[in-house]
Amino acid sequence: MSKRTIPFSRDDLKRIEAEHKTPFHIYDKAAILENAEKMNEAFSWVPGGFKNYFAVKALPNPYIIKLLKGLGMGADCSSLPELILAEKAGLKGEEIMFTSNDTPIEEYQYALKTGAVINLDDITHLDFLKEGAGLPELICFRYNPGPLKEGNAIIGSPEEAKYGFTREQLKEGYRKAASYGVKRFGLHTMVASNELDPDYFIETAVLLLDLVNEISSETGITFDFINLGGGVGIPYKPGDRAVDLDYVGKGIEKAYKEKLAGTPHEGKLRVKMECGRVITGPYGYLVTKAIHRKDTYKHYIGVDACMADLMRPGMYGAYHHITIPGKEDAPCDHTYDVAGSLCENNDKFAIDRKLPLIEEDDFVVIHDTGAHGHAMGFNYNGKLRHAELLMSEDRSVELIRRAETVEDYFATLDFSKL
Repeated sequence: MSKRTIPFSRDDLKRIEAEHKTPFHIYDKAAILENAEKMNEAFSWVPGGFKNYFAVKALPNPYIIKLLKGLGMGADCSSLPELILAEKAGLKGEEIMFTSNDTPIEEYQYALKTGAVINLDDITHLDFLKEGAGLPELICFRYNPGPLKEGNAIIGSPEEAKYGFTREQLKEGYRKAASYGVKRFGLHTMVASNELDPDYFIETAVLLLDLVNEISSETGITFDFINLGGGVGIPYKPGDRAVDLDYVGKGIEKAYKEKLAGTPHEGKLRVKMECGRVITGPYGYLVTKAIHRKDTYKHYIGVDACMADLMRPGMYGAYHHITIPGKEDAPCDHTYDVAGSLCENNDKFAIDRKLPLIEEDDFVVIHDTGAHGHAMGFNYNGKLRHAELLMSEDRSVELIRRAETVEDYFATLDFSKL
């Protein structure tokens, strides 16, 4: 087991557990803020100001969104409830970006009402929006570079992806939007997920900067901004290296100056991103407890959390590190599958994992659940989603989402008609 630390002790968890029953997700407030500041610093050179739109899908909690708003971050939304979460956190207007696909007109109408930047996914959506809700002054299009850019294992090949305009569709779309009276334009792409190669993001910026120059020269329009999307990965596995955001920022700055020198966009084009995972992912933890041990053909530790609390290992075979508080220095001389209670054999947080001896009532802390953890929770098998806690620097905690109850689960059913 790699030496990775957790920001709380076994005694801290026992104190927290007295008020908040396991399992729960807990987020490290100070670490999230420090990390968000590092991203802002890495792009402080951007003319007109850099903005990261926090990907709400990663951690859809208004307390977290509001925390990041205090550092100038906006919200990247893809549904009506996510737009409402952003509003509840105090964001408005162009602090919100609405990137959606196959979107009902009511959701576009709500996005327009908030003043959000609308990022369209297909050329046909321009007329769909115009006829169903009206066009805003500012519009953005999502580019799918196809064979010009490789995707990765999570997001897949761009040519196979359902997202975005082709290059020629972009040019047609911007001409048409200008003819409809749109005055301001943005260009967006998102072609990777959980990518750890820092050069990948510099190459994406070069791709968009070249495209800005090409489209501008052919159509006569100028762009307000480029949005490089998200996809910056985090080091889940021992031996993984975190993406050096300073290196990425400097590489993009160099490309920006070289590509835009002498063009109408020189010193004017803003740069945006929509990172979620890299902001909060490493600073969230699923805290569960060992409640069973099973010895058959393998050795199992049964915990009081399940795949409904963290889908990634079961869905993707994703690795999440595990710490046993109080046993950080104990030898990892036992091999376990760490499993939950769902009626699915892939309900496992770890398979053949070397860990210290785990005894009943030991806490089991699963790392890196601050993104796509609680957010991907579900109710299969009647499982209830658990609480979210925010831990301050003094290790006090605030409940930022209560656990679901059985009454919540049945709230949409009318038993009186049975």
